[in-house]
Amino acid sequence: MKFLSISLVVVAVVLGGCVHSMRQVEVATQGAEVMPFDLEKTTHIFEKLDNGGLQQVIADDADDAEQIALIRQHLAEEAERFAQGNFHDPSMIHGEAMPGLHELVMGASKMHIEYSEIAEGGQILYTTDDAELVDAIHAWFDAQVSDHGAHAADHR
Repeated sequence: MKFLSISLVVVAVVLGGCVHSMRQVEVATQGAEVMPFDLEKTTHIFEKLDNGGLQQVIADDADDAEQIALIRQHLAEEAERFAQGNFHDPSMIHGEAMPGLHELVMGASKMHIEYSEIAEGGQILYTTDDAELVDAIHAWFDAQVSDHGAHAADHR
């Protein structure tokens, strides 16, 4: 009986890992349709803050001017759309049921969303005084870190 229980746990862990990997492949494929930069040459960083969060995308090679330009262009455009409540691109990549997404769409007018350049790419700062929106940003960040796998981190 112990052998059967241990075998079932091993199978569940292995299958769970495969499902997670399949999800990351699906997200990377969808991401390539939406994001102009190369996921294999960049890293997404999602840092939770007490009043929101900081999303960065950086080129893995600090001298890769092409990736840095693509990151900056994309994030600047996304920040403008997000400030208007348009989170269409993340829903295309991660799905409409992505944690926090609905709340961000509905609460965009209660957030300050600011794009800026950084040396290796760009960043979007999300801030709000609304505790429920802070929770939504954090849930959204967690989902992105999980979905992007090796292409993402929860801090720098």
